[in-house]
Amino acid sequence: MLAILGFLTVIIMLTIVMTKKASPTVALISVPIVTGAIASFFSTGETAYNILGVGSFISSGIATVAATGVMFIFSILFFGILTDAGTFRPIIDKILGIIGTDPIKIAIGTAILAMFVHLDGSGAVTFLICIPALLPVYDAVGMSRTTLATIVALSAGTMNIVPWGGPTIRAATAMEMNVMDLFSPVIVPLIFGLLTVLLFAFILGRKEKKRLVEINASGVKLTEQEMTPEQKNLLRPNLFGINIGLIVLAVVGLILGGKYGVKPEVVFMISFVLAIVINYPDVKVQKARVDAHAKSAILMASVLFAAGAFTGIMKGSGMITAMSESLVTIIPTTAAKYFAIITGVIAMPASLLFDPDSFYFGVLPVLTSTAQGFGVDGVSIARAAILGQMTTGFPVSPLTPATFLLIGLAGVDFGEHQRKTIPLAFMVTIVMLIVSVIVGAIII
Repeated sequence: MLAILGFLTVIIMLTIVMTKKASPTVALISVPIVTGAIASFFSTGETAYNILGVGSFISSGIATVAATGVMFIFSILFFGILTDAGTFRPIIDKILGIIGTDPIKIAIGTAILAMFVHLDGSGAVTFLICIPALLPVYDAVGMSRTTLATIVALSAGTMNIVPWGGPTIRAATAMEMNVMDLFSPVIVPLIFGLLTVLLFAFILGRKEKKRLVEINASGVKLTEQEMTPEQKNLLRPNLFGINIGLIVLAVVGLILGGKYGVKPEVVFMISFVLAIVINYPDVKVQKARVDAHAKSAILMASVLFAAGAFTGIMKGSGMITAMSESLVTIIPTTAAKYFAIITGVIAMPASLLFDPDSFYFGVLPVLTSTAQGFGVDGVSIARAAILGQMTTGFPVSPLTPATFLLIGLAGVDFGEHQRKTIPLAFMVTIVMLIVSVIVGAIII
């Protein structure tokens, strides 16, 4: 019963968000509270709880995302201040001068940039670097922000297969094997996956170009809006070099901070303070700038904390554990030979159901042990899993804080982002799965 409630929770939540029957914040909180309360009547043994236990699950879930929430708030304020100061305007002009206003070139360039930035394996860093830098370009040309979010998501998700990325490390740990032994055979499939992403970027860019040409009749044009007197007064062109230096320091802090115990939220708190004091030393102006960006910051944080509540209830109630157990039992023994293929097919959609720890340390060991009982190589199961579970699937999952950072920075609707990105992410996984079988990385 717990497994049924778990699957219903995810399906109902995704349905009402994607059909816009409720906001993500409302859906992420209300749906699991109802199912979590119902689940209390079916909980038994050491994990049994009463209906009031749902409150403690919410608290524990919020605690896990609290630091990330702080990072989101101050990152939005930081980049908001720099945008007010006009820091990105010269960069945008330079980019447009190089690639012009061709949406196809912009889309492909977006994919390549996101792939390179995600070499560090951090979704948050990738989104924090790519979205603020490219969003003004998309707005200036008139391209859809959802296209930006989709391309960055596909690029970062596919690159998340790198051996120092979370999913691959978790899979290797669960299999008790060297991470490079797990990863090396999927290098060729990964290359094909990245090429598929570039193809999708080309297709999306071509669609954008066609739409913009139809709108403008004579061709793609810049749609830069005239600045108001207030916006002009906020510009700080003389501080361009200093502001760029702040961005570089923030990025370096994000990449290297972990080695010295400096968390991302600390990096952005300090960066925000420096940015606002340097650019707007007047206290009244500082207050006005914070007020101007408070709406975005609060909206972003509310969705994130709602996601924390969702995850907390799903884990605390035992629904995720029950789902993982049922997922294995529903696969017929006659299909044991194709366990790796089945795992590869469900890997990306499974990102919508399981967080990485639950899948790789809960579901994967059960899948591999069951497969090995039928003579199927467990390593093939693990390789199939990393082709989609919290790799191509992480930038669309409601269980991933980085997803909400992406849509928050891009200013797009969660449901629209999922509708546009999920089919493409699934196809990227399938391409890599097929190539993996052909090259022998996955043996059936």
